Amino acid sequence: MKLLFLFFLFVSFAQAQPKTFSEAALNDVFLSENNKEISLSEIFQQYKGKTVFIDIWATWCKDCIEGMPKIEKLQKENPEIVFLFLSLDKELESWKHGIKKYNVTGENYFISSGWKGPFCSSIDLDWIPRYMIVNPKGEISLYKAIVTDDENLIKELN
Repeated sequence: MKLLFLFFLFVSFAQAQPKTFSEAALNDVFLSENNKEISLSEIFQQYKGKTVFIDIWATWCKDCIEGMPKIEKLQKENPEIVFLFLSLDKELESWKHGIKKYNVTGENYFISSGWKGPFCSSIDLDWIPRYMIVNPKGEISLYKAIVTDDENLIKELN
């Protein structure tokens, strides 16, 4: 019985999701739409006290593009939430063109360090789109969703 309890305890901790971003992730530098460098920490500082919906996407990602109309609907239903779009495009030109082409309205940043950089590595990024939610306290309240109708995502938004 004791062994069974320890097993469940281990599994619970193994599946625990991080509530904060690592220091490396917070120090990772992104590019704004006007080509200014900014750390993730500085981005979050701008939205302190607000709920932040993070969408990690790219213009070459079919699932990301198919999800954009659903994101737009979430934006209309939740105007008080900050929508932060982080792009994994390979080129700045593609990213900027994609923002216009797919009407990506919100806060847009380019992940300069790419898929293997500090931010993506720290969140164990294995698929995009990847949706995350940071609550007004600055804690990660939703660590991973890959569809906009994920029940945990919807629950965090309500």
